Amino acid sequence: MKELPSRQRPRERLVHAGSRALSVRELLALIIGSGGHGASVLEISDRILAHGGGRLRSLAGAEPGELEVIAGVGRATAARVIAALELGARAAAEGEPDRPHIRGPADVHRLMGPRLRDLAHEEFHALLLNTQHRVLRDVTVTRGILDASLIHPREVFRPAILAHSAAVILVHNHPSGDPTPSPEDRAVTRQVSEAGRTVGIRVLDHVVIGKGRWATAS
Repeated sequence: MKELPSRQRPRERLVHAGSRALSVRELLALIIGSGGHGASVLEISDRILAHGGGRLRSLAGAEPGELEVIAGVGRATAARVIAALELGARAAAEGEPDRPHIRGPADVHRLMGPRLRDLAHEEFHALLLNTQHRVLRDVTVTRGILDASLIHPREVFRPAILAHSAAVILVHNHPSGDPTPSPEDRAVTRQVSEAGRTVGIRVLDHVVIGKGRWATAS
C-alpha cells in the first residue's frame, strides 16, 4: 500500500474517517496486512472476495486450506481472514445488550446513585444516549474537584460522536451529600451545552447526586 498516497491508505482512512467509510476490500486489506507474490494487498483482497463470489457470507465457512490456494494467501493470512469472519459472525449472533432507559433525572439517580453517592471525591460522568434515550455508554470525564476550567467538552463529545449518540446527560456527585447545585455546577452545564449545540448533540440534563437525593443543575 506504500504506492498509495498516505491519506488514501486503508489504515489512515480508518483512523481519520472511521471503519464504516472503508470498503470491504479495504477492510480485508487491513486484515491481510501486506501484499506478496507480485500483488498488492488490495489485489489480494480482490482475489479473496472473488473466491467467495463477492460475498463475505460465502467465505464464512471456509477452511484455511481453501483460502491458501489463492495466490498471495499463505497460512497466516488465511487464518487471520477466517478469524475475522468468525468474530463478525459471533458479533452478529449476540443479543442486544440491556440498555437502561432514561426518562428523567430519577432514572439517572437510580442508575448512578449507588456508584457515586458514597465517594469521597467528585466524579463527573457523561451518559451517552441513543435516539430512544437508552444508555450507550457511561464515560468518566474527570475525578476530583469540579471546575469548569477543567471540564473539556471534547472529553464529553469525542466519545459521544464515536458512539453515534443522539444526546448526553451530565452526572456528578457531591461528597458532602447535599446535591444542591453550585454556581460552578451551572457554569459547567452552560459550557458543555453550548458545545453540544455546536456539534449537534443535545445535553438533556445535568444531575447532581447526593446521599439518597438528587438535584438538577440544568
